[in-house]
Amino acid sequence: MTTPTNPAFDIAHLGHVEMLTDRFEDSLDFFTRVYGLKLSGQDETSAYLRAWDDYEFNSLKLTRAGSTGVGHIGYRCASPEALARRVAAIEASGYTVLGWTEGDMGHGRSFRFEDPFGHVFEIYYDTRWYEPQDEAERAALKNTASAFTGAAPRRIDHVNLLGEDVAAFRQFMEVCLGSRVTEYIQLDNGRIGGVWFSCNNKTYDTVCTEERGRGHGRLHHVTYATDQREDILRAADLFLQAGVHIETGPHKHAIQGSFFLYVWEPAGNRVELANAGARLILAPDWQPVKWTEAERKKGQAWGLKTIETFHTHGTPPVRTE
Repeated sequence: MTTPTNPAFDIAHLGHVEMLTDRFEDSLDFFTRVYGLKLSGQDETSAYLRAWDDYEFNSLKLTRAGSTGVGHIGYRCASPEALARRVAAIEASGYTVLGWTEGDMGHGRSFRFEDPFGHVFEIYYDTRWYEPQDEAERAALKNTASAFTGAAPRRIDHVNLLGEDVAAFRQFMEVCLGSRVTEYIQLDNGRIGGVWFSCNNKTYDTVCTEERGRGHGRLHHVTYATDQREDILRAADLFLQAGVHIETGPHKHAIQGSFFLYVWEPAGNRVELANAGARLILAPDWQPVKWTEAERKKGQAWGLKTIETFHTHGTPPVRTE
């Protein structure tokens, strides 16, 4: 059996996102007590969190910082050979290379590089599988990673980044990660307003949308997937009870068709809960779906208008002085 050489299969999946917070204790309380992630471990600067069916040690690295935003985005490669192929492609690409790291509490050596807007990416293969620490964490079903509690999200789903030139980000993703485009927005002025990327059979795991808030290298949101739509409806009540800022939703997206709810965690980073149902991209010759500006102005799938903060709010906030 031969190893696939198609770059679309070199990256197995989105592994984790490092989120920065200047309100570490409040953010950690939100993600564990309200949002429903589980704490796998903690060191002097970061907490390592995961959803109940994430198989890796962590899918969110929450790091104490002087501001908010994204520290880095990590993808696990399909094999050591796939990691070597991607490293060679990135080194030859002309994009900024940051080099190898020794990893952290959640995974082994990683190779880091930057997109055109300063977002830091890393790819790795050696990882730490999650192991329940006690019987309360152990799932009754052997084929799930840990026990299900409450309305907690099931797994990490995607990350959305802001960029000044989405077309440039598209080239970066195709060259460096071998990702394919599943859907995109074509604006009337000829620019690309947003692109949805996949490195496997999920409909998407990474998004880049146009920066409209005059920021640079910012985070739009991080999303976790729920088991069913009803989990999101229950989460909306939990967020309401906890005093969490609900930005928009629950509703259904037109693009990608996922059922969604957006909130801001205490430091201001936007996070989403989403459910895509059974939608997968199985066609090997999938043709990207194009959405026009006029179609997007109609709002979301059932008519909910996209609110202004969704286009302008990102982290870190833009300095006004």
